[in-house]
Amino acid sequence: MNYIEAPNKYNGKEKSIFLAGGITNCYDWQKEVSKKLKDLPITIFNPRRENFSGEDLISEQKQIKWEFEHLRKATAISFYFSKETLNPITLLELGSWLNSDKKLFIGIDPDYQKKFNVIIQTKLARSEIEIVFSLNELANQIKSWLLTDII
Repeated sequence: MNYIEAPNKYNGKEKSIFLAGGITNCYDWQKEVSKKLKDLPITIFNPRRENFSGEDLISEQKQIKWEFEHLRKATAISFYFSKETLNPITLLELGSWLNSDKKLFIGIDPDYQKKFNVIIQTKLARSEIEIVFSLNELANQIKSWLLTDII
């Protein structure tokens, strides 16, 4: 596994996945998913920084630009909706990418407040996407995708 955390740049060509989901006011689910994928041939783009304060507008702008660029560089995007927040930016990103042919994985905490909305919108736009309800299931979907392409 190759691990790229914001604001580090990536210009490689390996298969990659962007971990889209809450990074503010929620637990570090990205770390958990990254650990589950550590032995696989993939580059992970993680927007969550170890030390980041969104109070500086220049830093915030750089963060948004990094996410915008790396969502486009990624081979696939994994969305996760945690229960601690509504994840408004993640909802915006999901809405944008549902109208593409990019490989998407979607996980939702069972207690996420807008679970029903995400399920219905996803099914209307991309009925082939199987939504899961745990980080284990999300990581397993990604593993299956990677291993299927290797075989």
